[in-house]
Amino acid sequence: MDEKEIRKENKMGTMAPGKLLISMSLPMMFSMLIQACYNIVDSIYLGHYSQLTLTAVSLAFPLQNLMIGFAVGTGVGIGSLISRRLGAKRLEEANDAAKHGVLLAAITFALFALLGLFFTRTFFTWFTEDASLIELGTSYTTICLVASFGVFLSVTMEKIMQATGDMISPMLVQLMGCIVNIILDPIFIFGFAGIPSMGIVGAAIATVIGQIIAALFAFFRLRKNTELSVFKGPLKIKASVIGQIYQVGAPSIIMQCIGTVMVSALNAILIAFSEAAVTVFGLYFKLQSFVFMPIFGLNSGLTPIIGYNYGAKNRERIIHTLRTAVLIAFSIMLFGMLVFTFFPNLLLGMFNADAEVTRLGIRAFRIICIHFPIAGVCITLSGLFQAIGDGWISMVNSIVRQLAVLLPAAYILSRIGGLDAIWLAFLIAELASVTISLFFAAREFRTKLSAKALSKEA
Repeated sequence: MDEKEIRKENKMGTMAPGKLLISMSLPMMFSMLIQACYNIVDSIYLGHYSQLTLTAVSLAFPLQNLMIGFAVGTGVGIGSLISRRLGAKRLEEANDAAKHGVLLAAITFALFALLGLFFTRTFFTWFTEDASLIELGTSYTTICLVASFGVFLSVTMEKIMQATGDMISPMLVQLMGCIVNIILDPIFIFGFAGIPSMGIVGAAIATVIGQIIAALFAFFRLRKNTELSVFKGPLKIKASVIGQIYQVGAPSIIMQCIGTVMVSALNAILIAFSEAAVTVFGLYFKLQSFVFMPIFGLNSGLTPIIGYNYGAKNRERIIHTLRTAVLIAFSIMLFGMLVFTFFPNLLLGMFNADAEVTRLGIRAFRIICIHFPIAGVCITLSGLFQAIGDGWISMVNSIVRQLAVLLPAAYILSRIGGLDAIWLAFLIAELASVTISLFFAAREFRTKLSAKALSKEA
């Protein structure tokens, strides 16, 4: 390859792997921290509005998580396919994958809008008979799902831009949505300058407005992308392209569905102890996103790099990138574990938690966080599997961790050790998960990522 060709080469194939990973991941890690703020700001304001609205949002979390899971899972499949095609210099196919991605985002939104209209009230009646709690949760979740087109379009366009190596635009998109949400939340929740206090309904409205503005900004940024022309030319729908997207994306979606089942089932176990226990679990999930989201941001930088170099058949760059990512992820999660261990009271104080929630939460946070460093390794390896088109491995791992291990362990521990013992189930599940992850990673490097295998077409 001569000097002119090198200059034309995408940076994912030329820049030093460690430097490349950091340069691509830092914007996305910051972006994911913004997303964590997005997830938590409603709960902070609602905690100061009333404890009942805080519990309602905690119960609503599984459905919101499912929605985000479909958006991100589909986006992962789109991004993986685009980055592999770019690495193999098949630009037209990469562009085609991006166009199909936007179409799939619109279709998925329509399905969740229907879910929001006809299912949310039934969902809340599964967990409580408190009419006020059901009404609050239904109002909040219905608005979030029916107006969710901002989520699906913004996430899809972010993943498309990430696949081309553009990490700045997705960060700006996240920042735009978060800023709007943070500004509007107190205005709509508590009322201001003639705008009435709307409580939990106001929180939902502020959230979807932020998402819609983020989607509009993502559209503007994607139109300027130099690698792809997503909005130019007609789209000829191809079942094969959709199949390739969901070959990687479907396992990620299934993992999120499993996560929704896990959270819902744990809520059912916890509410037998008290509503405060459910609130603690909901707050934990909000707060742990500040630790886990940067790792997902790291993965957003990792996945296109590995996908590109898998398409380019460069084994050495794959190994170097993965090794650096594992080290960074472990370090971040270790720091998160220390924060949850030594400052749980400060974390809970952000939500104006009452005495009972604070008492239960301090003990819960100190027990659950023990699994953080192990989880960092597992999440990073899942990025490897997704990048090379083997997302099903992450799916199997998630099924084992959350359904086969965590939930049975939580139920058994609740019966023999009470509420505090339930939180140990997270550590038990993560130990099973890291064992599976390491086994499959070793197998991939012996087979699909061996020098012999990479000599064939990716």
